[in-house]
Amino acid sequence: MNATATEQLPVVVIGAGPAGLAAAAHLVERGLEPLVLEAGAKAGAAVREWSHVRLFSTWGEVTDPAAERLLAPTGWVKPDATTYPTGGDWAEKYLQPLADVLGDRVRFGARVSGVSRSGRDRIVDADRETQPFVVHVVHAGGREERLFVRAVIDASGTWSIPSPAGASGLPALGEKAAADRVTYRVPDLEDPAVRARFAGRRTAVIGSGASAFTALASLADLAGAEDGEGTKAVWILRRGISGSTFGGGAADQLPARGALGLAAKAAVDEGHADAVTGFRTDVIERDGDGRLILVAEDGRRLDPVDEVVVLAGLRPDLSFLSELRLDLDERLQAPVALAPLIDPNQHSCGTVYPHGVKELSHPERGVYLVGMKSYGRAPTFLALTGYEQVRSVVAAIAGDHESAERVELVLPETGVCGGAGLFDQPDTEPSGEGGGCCAPAPALIPLGTGGQAPSCGS
Repeated sequence: MNATATEQLPVVVIGAGPAGLAAAAHLVERGLEPLVLEAGAKAGAAVREWSHVRLFSTWGEVTDPAAERLLAPTGWVKPDATTYPTGGDWAEKYLQPLADVLGDRVRFGARVSGVSRSGRDRIVDADRETQPFVVHVVHAGGREERLFVRAVIDASGTWSIPSPAGASGLPALGEKAAADRVTYRVPDLEDPAVRARFAGRRTAVIGSGASAFTALASLADLAGAEDGEGTKAVWILRRGISGSTFGGGAADQLPARGALGLAAKAAVDEGHADAVTGFRTDVIERDGDGRLILVAEDGRRLDPVDEVVVLAGLRPDLSFLSELRLDLDERLQAPVALAPLIDPNQHSCGTVYPHGVKELSHPERGVYLVGMKSYGRAPTFLALTGYEQVRSVVAAIAGDHESAERVELVLPETGVCGGAGLFDQPDTEPSGEGGGCCAPAPALIPLGTGGQAPSCGS
């Protein structure tokens, strides 16, 4: 197929979430034909799975300008820009209307199983860049389809692959066998069945980000309710307590994000949760009553818990891209040029630098990972980032390279300093005396009684 014929083909967008639908809106605005493939049954299928969680960004920060322009003729009215939507609000009041106006350009129940160059596997160099991309799709009923497209924008996100409890990145021994008592999502405690599962029970929460903060705050609220007597959380941290443990607090330029960390701290201060530091889960065992016992790499054992909530991050599904030539960072699984800007091993503060097509390009020209997918395993993604990414990428596909390279987005800082601490030492160092045969007992840290955590920069 020649270059002119290839340019007449649609641009495939994988995923009908915030970034994917925004990409489609920008393509339409540029006069290009998008084809959005969504594995779920509705727009924002992943977002709907956390519909009970309130975003820490306002409506003014979670809608895309091109999408708004596409929606305007339909009579769509943007919600109050100063208010905070839940995931359900975002899906129903913005994402679904956007998918509706795109119409047949969005196909639901369409899971992408593979992407390659037509007639060229990963190895073949000859005439590679003149060939269109070929996309294999499996539809909800099992029907398979092959599509030819001019470019690929992968906005499929990372929601489908949560990280396990095991600190090595692999499931802890016994984690899979304990699946009936382990969840990888923030529990919806307004759902009566879910509430009954956690009320009056002891729950371990593994993680140190916004999702863990949300879970701790929700469990603390349950503990204070009439039907929640006896509810207790055990917060498992792989690192120690430092100035960055609870996020930016009042210094965060996104106030609601800062408030999440303060709510988690309050849960500990008020006795609804105990923090266990420097605990890297290695084994999950069952006791005689079926409760779970977490065992650390150093041999420490926690008292039994009834439930485990693992919120240790997400990771991208790269399996269907294996025939493409991608340049991904060996640690984050993000584009190599983007990784240094977002690597939590290197950055001491929460600044995310503006970026676009230059940082998102790969040796395989015409394929782009955007949105959450572009960040790989990095946890600092904001919706605004994804909208600027797709604006830049679509401009490049349209041949407007000046616009593609002009990245002007300014993102808010967290106000958090002191390093990400993904593998920090625990807050107390070993004494160095002796060398007994046994590991120390887990340290439960009541933060409200022993002074404040160090402030930023201390």
